[in-house]
Amino acid sequence: MHTKNLVGLAVALALSVTTLTSMAQVTVGGAPMYASKDIIDNVVNSKDHTTLVAAVKAAGLVDTLKGAGPFTVFAPTNTAFSALPAGTVDTLLKPENKPQLTKVLTYHVVPGKLDAAALMKQIDAGGGKAMLKTAAGGTLTATASGKTVNVTDESGGISKVTIADVNQSNGVIHVVDKVLLPK
Repeated sequence: MHTKNLVGLAVALALSVTTLTSMAQVTVGGAPMYASKDIIDNVVNSKDHTTLVAAVKAAGLVDTLKGAGPFTVFAPTNTAFSALPAGTVDTLLKPENKPQLTKVLTYHVVPGKLDAAALMKQIDAGGGKAMLKTAAGGTLTATASGKTVNVTDESGGISKVTIADVNQSNGVIHVVDKVLLPK
């Protein structure tokens, strides 16, 4: 009986290790993202989000996004920021524009954790769209096109979720290809 228990334990352990190693590690911007780390501790390692990190620091939102949350963050890439009109990012990063920068950044944050499944469920329940209230007080509209989620801002700009479900200890990040702009 003792041998059977050891064999059973060895098989269970082998299956557990196989399951853990076969689970795909999500990477963003070439960096692994760990569900055990908070939003800031993960995103600072993404080479695709250096502009977002600089903006979060300039707006003084680091401590907020390291907080308990949970938060759903639609995280624009460097390419998304570079698609803004020339000089926009530099202007927003100036200390005198901190309130405007804060509004733009918190417009990308929805209180609560909405992974892709929860987002799709809300879209289905809303007859094809989900209205998401942002931390900035504005609204984002999420729609689905097949398995792709699109997020429309109040200005009519449409951003596509390119990497969904980057789980964090205090929420979830969905990488988007455009900067979302409030009215």
